[in-house]
Amino acid sequence: MSLVDPLADAISAIKNAEMVGKRECTVKPASKLIGSVLRVMKENGYIEEFEFVDDNKSGMFRVRLFGRINNCGVIRPRFSVKRREFEKWEKRHLPARDFGILIVSTPEGVMSHKKAIERNLGGVLLAYVY
Repeated sequence: MSLVDPLADAISAIKNAEMVGKRECTVKPASKLIGSVLRVMKENGYIEEFEFVDDNKSGMFRVRLFGRINNCGVIRPRFSVKRREFEKWEKRHLPARDFGILIVSTPEGVMSHKKAIERNLGGVLLAYVY
């Protein structure tokens, strides 16, 4: 754990658990941002369930996995993206058109890039999952 970028640690913990075929992993420390990213992953069918566990410190998330993630990672530095620029970033981080999602922090909260395009929003790139 580096604790320099907790989101990167969380995503790599999920990726590593997924690669060795585990059904569950723990992500710590917990934060609102990590919770929002997990919610987007759940909404898009990449993880089954996640719950917050209070350990009297910073807390942690227990994440149940489906085995549906091929790859995931954070996007650093966190680039700002206008609504019309998502395609350029899809080409860079996702393997094919309409395959996988970019996770974006927008003024209306954290969401997938598809939902951001629907709502006509730009934002800051956080991560990708496919």
